[in-house]
Amino acid sequence: MILRPKPSPCHNTTLAGAASAAPMATVPAWLRRAIPDAQSLAGKDVEDVALAAGATIGALDAVVRRQEKWAGAWRQRLALAGAAATARQAGRIEDEAALRDAVLLTRPGDFSSVGPAGSMLLAWRRLAGTPAEKLLTEAGIGAVLDDLGLRRDDDAVSDLADDLRQLSSGIGMVGMLTGAFAAAERYGFARAFRCWLADALLAQRLGWVHAVPLLGAEAALGTSARPRRSAASSVATGIETDPERAKSLLAAQARAALRAIDLSAELERRADRLLAVAPKLRAKAAGLVVERLLSDDAIVASERIAGMSDRGLRRLFDRLVEFGAVRELSGRPTFRMYGL
Repeated sequence: MILRPKPSPCHNTTLAGAASAAPMATVPAWLRRAIPDAQSLAGKDVEDVALAAGATIGALDAVVRRQEKWAGAWRQRLALAGAAATARQAGRIEDEAALRDAVLLTRPGDFSSVGPAGSMLLAWRRLAGTPAEKLLTEAGIGAVLDDLGLRRDDDAVSDLADDLRQLSSGIGMVGMLTGAFAAAERYGFARAFRCWLADALLAQRLGWVHAVPLLGAEAALGTSARPRRSAASSVATGIETDPERAKSLLAAQARAALRAIDLSAELERRADRLLAVAPKLRAKAAGLVVERLLSDDAIVASERIAGMSDRGLRRLFDRLVEFGAVRELSGRPTFRMYGL
């Protein structure tokens, strides 16, 4: 069982105010040691791995419930990592920089030309940015299958949505994780989609407003033959019938959660710096730019924000770089991108 702290009440603070008073996320050394890698998994019992996974997800839950100003950028940075791993698994050569270019250098709202790899990033950005309650509807499932370039049948999508509704309540966390993979395998869907489903189910189970992309970037995930029984009926006995697979998935989830926690601490430090220098910015739309930097992976320097000219926005970004508050992410002299 994961004990979830109640969300802290929201305070009406401005961007110019002090950074979050909450402490940065930390993971105790004993928990880091308890999370097995792929090589040490064989010597672990499934109960021990489940305990480590539960404790790590509990620590991640505490980060999510702080509802920090930088949480949007955090989730989108994790989405980018998941998309890069998805592209590699599909045999593509695009790295994180190329995926960022494919999506952010398109015209606003026009994603028809992002290409197959760019669509993979859209799938993970959809997971990070869509309210969790809408992710596992038939429309949500169909949309992400389209993003991932997977063939879909409307009847299969409807049946899968029914299976997922059963998984979202009345089943333990271990059964829910293994069941998400079993449900996707039953209909022949690829690994990336299984990871996407598991992350969405976790968010719904824990009551998060938005999902946190976790498993997409985890390379070491076990596989098994497609289940012959329905996913819902096989979930309850998933540990007993396939403990090795349960261990593999739980360990992967724990490692992914730990990476997400570590990234949150890194981005919190960067966000604190950005919020500290915000009062020094004189541009009229500086507050909106800061909000965008806190809510997304990156901003294109030529983007239209509150009527700012290209030159004005570039000057603002140059000043933020001088302050050490943001980084230029593209490495190019033109079509530059900035983020935490």
